[in-house]
Formats: sequence, C-alpha cells, structure tokens
Amino acid sequence: MLEIRCSGTPHEIGVTHGALAKEKIDGSVKFYEHLFQKHCSMSWPEVVQEAAKYIEPLEKIAPRYLDEIKGIAEGANLGFLDILALNVRTEITFGLFSDTSKNLDVPSDGCTSLGWLTGSKSFLCQNWDWMVEQGSNLIICHISQPGKDIPSISMITEAGIIGKIGFNSSGVGCCLNAIKCRGVDPSKLPIHFALRTVLESRSRREAVERIKSIGVAGSGHILVGDETGSTGLECTSIWVKELLMNDEGRVYHSNHLILDKSDVLEPPWLEDSHVRLKRIQELTSEISNPSTGTIFDVFKDTEGYPAAINRRQEGVATSQTLFNIVMDLTSKSAQVTFGRPSEYSEQMILAF
Repeated sequence: MLEIRCSGTPHEIGVTHGALAKEKIDGSVKFYEHLFQKHCSMSWPEVVQEAAKYIEPLEKIAPRYLDEIKGIAEGANLGFLDILALNVRTEITFGLFSDTSKNLDVPSDGCTSLGWLTGSKSFLCQNWDWMVEQGSNLIICHISQPGKDIPSISMITEAGIIGKIGFNSSGVGCCLNAIKCRGVDPSKLPIHFALRTVLESRSRREAVERIKSIGVAGSGHILVGDETGSTGLECTSIWVKELLMNDEGRVYHSNHLILDKSDVLEPPWLEDSHVRLKRIQELTSEISNPSTGTIFDVFKDTEGYPAAINRRQEGVATSQTLFNIVMDLTSKSAQVTFGRPSEYSEQMILAF
C-alpha cells in the first residue's frame, strides 16, 4: 500500500501528494470518468464543468483546501478541475440524483461503522465498501502542518482526495457512511471537505460544532470520535443532527438515516443496510471484552452474503469491502486491513 507523507503549507502538502501519488491519482480520475460515463452518460469534461460550480462557495468557506487541491493538480500534472471533481464527486452525484427529470440511479459507496466507548478504551471502526476497481487507488496519507495549531493526520483516502477516514495526533477520528437523500447545497462543505475538517479538530466536541456550524452540502453520516467517546452526525443538505452513544457506549451506522427524516426525501437504496445495522448490534452485544481483535472479528461477518458487513462484489452487491480500520483513540493508534477482513492482502498499524 502506497504510504505518503506531506508537510508544509496547503499548497506544499498538495504538491507532495500529487507528485508521490501521481499514478494512483490518474487511476482515480480514470475510475470516476468511467463511472460517470457508464451510469450518468456524462463525459469527463461535463463532470469537471459541474465541479467548477463549487469554486466560488469554497473560496469563501474553505480556501486552504482549494490551495491544497491546486497543489495536488500541480504535483500530479493534472488540471485543477480534475482534482476538484474527485473531491466533490459525491456532491456532483447528489445533484444528478436530485434531478428527478433525469431519473439517474447513481451508485455510491456503502460501509458499516461502529463507535464504542468501553471501560478503558474508545474505539472507532468501519468497513469501507466501494467498487473493487477503485481499490488499487487507495493510499495512506500522513499530513503535518508545522507552526500551525492543527493536529497531524493519518488517513486512508482515495488518491487525490483531501479528506477521508482516519485519525489525528489529538486522538480525534472519523468514519464515513454514504446516505442517499435528494438535495444538495453548494454553499456548504462537500462531504470530503467535512471529513478533513474533523481530522483537523482537537476534540470530538470541536469537530461536531464545526460541522454543525458550517453544514454539509449533501447527505452522509460522519462518525466522529475521541478518547471520550463517539458522536454520529447524520447530514443532509438542510441539517446536521447528532446521534448519541447508547447506554452501552456504542454508536452504529450503515447506509440509511436513523433519526427523524420527515423533512427530507430518502428513496429506498440498499436493502441490506437495515440488516447490517441490526447484525452489528447483535454481534457487539455478545462481546464481553472488547479489543482491537474482537472488534475486527465483527467486521469479518458474512451473514447475508454477498451483501454482508464483510461484502463481496457479486450478484446483488455492487461493492466490496476494500479496507477495514479499527482505531483505538485512547492510545492514538489504528489497525488498518486492506482487502476483505476475511481474506486481506495487507495489515498494518498506524500510531502517533
């Protein structure tokens, strides 16, 4: 697995990311070019034209991140809009999905996530599910910004994307679950920008407050954790709501809204989402001594195969588990497993 270390100003971080991960960034662009063409009949020039609509609002709310994206484009010798399109690809698909006149069934990544505050540890974990073809374009990205009051970051991301799944030197981590509701608001943070915002926060509470104050452009669930526990943030284009830990200190999520959604439209999507949510609740309730190992075993579960917690891309399942992460935010470390948890290709430990 390609592991890169980026440091300096936002532009310098971007240039390093682009130069060191150029081949995989090229792969990400090709993957999404094919995806939009196949499922939306959109050429890549049409996709980047949609991405351009986000420049003006992002200049107001996230100029540092735009500088980093410009750096990635420079380092990878690609166009700025190519990299911006990768970073707002979710919002572009939501815009298409929300246009009922086109009736497009735009695919999105799945995932099952868990936050668990035990007697001595705070765990944050997930399986990230997406199309197998994008698996080869995943990277481990470490980011530090010396001289700034911003924690250092370690994350697993799709090459070219500035914010994804991981944790920081303050022990703050985040996970992501795709949610498909109609509606997009370009004046708010795209989901990958929101994830980066969490990763630059010094506490769970700070992260929650920052996301709620700015808002998120489209729908998704961001699971935020630190040593004090976890909070789920169910996001739509019109609100961000908090999903709190239950009496056992756990927060679970899959790919549908759990809280009141009477004011948003969430068409049926993944039928297995409710099944996976119930299944992870059952499996965790059976664990008397939670640890990285016992929690990792939960994410190997294949009940409902192939559309299980541990997914395989075949039949009704259009995505596969590409990596698992079990973060121990108390010790500021994480076990990352690439591939399906039951048949992985590589496993490593990240730590601050």
